[in-house]
Amino acid sequence: MIKKVSRNDMRKIRHERIRENLSGTATRPRLNVFRANANITAQIIDDEKGITLVSASTLEKDLKIANGGNIEAAKIIGEEIAKRAKKLKIKSVVFDRGGYLYHGRVKALAEAARANGLEF
Repeated sequence: MIKKVSRNDMRKIRHERIRENLSGTATRPRLNVFRANANITAQIIDDEKGITLVSASTLEKDLKIANGGNIEAAKIIGEEIAKRAKKLKIKSVVFDRGGYLYHGRVKALAEAARANGLEF
């Protein structure tokens, strides 16, 4: 019997393929997006040191996001990650969509981050 590969397993394969050519440095870190059904998370990562510099998530209580699984929440996270990056004087990043399509919530997060000063 043929076994169907899950969507998340295929996303992980796409993400590995993307990450072969994509890396964050100290001067230009990587903006990674993780999208779940109910929440969205963004991290700015320095791959050379292997550390997360800045992160923002719909799970954070101080952001007071009622529904974390919609486009409005993704826009808020995009704005928040850009504000936090500005505090650390990060202006330019490499965008890592995490194997997801550049569509919907991922696109909304990216555009909100760009609108608030991040360059990628």
